[in-house]
Amino acid sequence: MKVEYLPHTADIRMRITAAHLQELFHVGIIGMGNILKENFCLQDYPFDQKLKIEITASDPTCLLIDFLSEVLSVSCTEKGIFCKVIFIEFTPIKTIAEIYGKHVFGFDEEIKAVTYHEADIFKNNDGHWETMVVFDI
Repeated sequence: MKVEYLPHTADIRMRITAAHLQELFHVGIIGMGNILKENFCLQDYPFDQKLKIEITASDPTCLLIDFLSEVLSVSCTEKGIFCKVIFIEFTPIKTIAEIYGKHVFGFDEEIKAVTYHEADIFKNNDGHWETMVVFDI
C-alpha cells in the first residue's frame, strides 16, 4: 500500500496503489486523512467515532470517488478524521463499510471536494491496483 502526493496547480494530487481493490479504498482514506491533518493517520490514536456508510456506483472508479467524498463529508460534519475502514460488504460497484475516526479541533488543510479528474482505477505493471485522486482545496 502506498500514497504519493504529487504537485498540482491549486489542488492536491495523490497517487495511491494497493495489492487489493479494498485496500485501495483504505489507502485513499488514510491519504485524505493525512491531508486534512498532517500525518494524522500515521499516529496510533484511539478512535472515538464510528459510522456506517453505504455507497453504490456504476464502476470501481466512481465507487472510490463517491466513497472518499462521503468520508470527507462525514469528516466535516462530525469534525473528525477517519483512518480505518472495515468493509461489511464490498463489490466493484457497492460498499457497505464502518469507518472509524477521531474527533479533532480543526483541520490543517481544507478539502472542498474529491474530484473525478484523473481518477481511473487500473492494475499497474506490478499487478497492483492504482489510481490518481485530485482534491479541490
